[in-house]
Amino acid sequence: QVQLVESGGGLVQAGGSLRLSCAASGGTFSRYAMGWFRQAPGKEREFVAAIAWSGGSTYYRDSVKGRFTISRDNAKNTVYLQMNSLKPEDTAVYYCAARWNPGVVPTQASDFRSWGQGTQVTVSS
Repeated sequence: QVQLVESGGGLVQAGGSLRLSCAASGGTFSRYAMGWFRQAPGKEREFVAAIAWSGGSTYYRDSVKGRFTISRDNAKNTVYLQMNSLKPEDTAVYYCAARWNPGVVPTQASDFRSWGQGTQVTVSS
């Protein structure tokens, strides 16, 4: 089972940018679909973005379309989430997740089998 470690979170002002990274180890990274989720205090974990193992297909929740970009570098076993034009409502703990060789790219948390420990993103107004 792949192990995931997120990094890149922090405090940023509204309108700013952050790039999250998720480094994978212990598995054949190039055969995993990858996703990013987030969880704000008192709220359920929600889908943010996902990418196919090839990088050829990407999916986003509506509220981040045009602002966030998910990408991957299979040679570096890393998936990224570039976040631009950040808003206070983007404040949450962001989690990286992996699913081995799915038929379709999953977007539900229950479909992912491996999770990172999370990285905090705080956007001040």
